[in-house]
Amino acid sequence: MHELSLCQNLVEILQQQASQHGAKRVTGVWLELGAFACIEESALRFGFEITCRGTVAEGCQLHLSQRPSQAWCWNCNESVEVSGEAVCPRCHSPGLQRENDSGMQIKSIEVD
Repeated sequence: MHELSLCQNLVEILQQQASQHGAKRVTGVWLELGAFACIEESALRFGFEITCRGTVAEGCQLHLSQRPSQAWCWNCNESVEVSGEAVCPRCHSPGLQRENDSGMQIKSIEVD
């Protein structure tokens, strides 16, 4: 379950940012997940709640959004946008090569 280690790293970043900006609490964080991130949302939410306990992010609201990614379809010979399934939206071929996908990215942090 790599989601737990992602959450641990995320909470470390939140603590660092809170400290740098003199915040007492982190109340919300907005994350963007790429289509190829291979992150299970329920596992991420569960891990986040656990890793926030006893930190400045305890009780923090986690907001998630999905971002489409670009991939090269070897069957169509074109760049396509992929949202959920790892198949070409045009020809339904699984022969895709990822062009960009940053996995998980922090978009915004809300603090008190």
